[in-house]
Amino acid sequence: MSRTIIATDKAPAAIGPYSQAVRAGNTVYFSGQIPLDPATGNLVDGDITAQTRRVFDNLVAVAEAAGGTLADIVRVGIYVTDLGNFAAVNAVMAEYFQQPYPARSTIEVSGLPKGAQVEVDAVLVLP
Repeated sequence: MSRTIIATDKAPAAIGPYSQAVRAGNTVYFSGQIPLDPATGNLVDGDITAQTRRVFDNLVAVAEAAGGTLADIVRVGIYVTDLGNFAAVNAVMAEYFQQPYPARSTIEVSGLPKGAQVEVDAVLVLP
């Protein structure tokens, strides 16, 4: 099976030995996105709402680079450092996704890269 690396300068560059996303057939596997500003590579200022918006903006950019949209995402994995932020993350996700919603898991973790409060990965299936 061939793999195609998905990369865009409209989302942050990888901060390790991985790709922003990889396409295998019609399926695109996104690496986790944390709330980094793609222009500076720095963590965005702000609360969980601001960080979550930046993460989903980054996912939009990677989806577009892959030839899709957020509507093509079938699964989302959300990692937060505080499950007390669950409602705020849900509210932001509702700004970006419409029904039918993707499958999802939300997991509290003890820490994320660069001190981020949220990280999101996804799986997209191209039409």
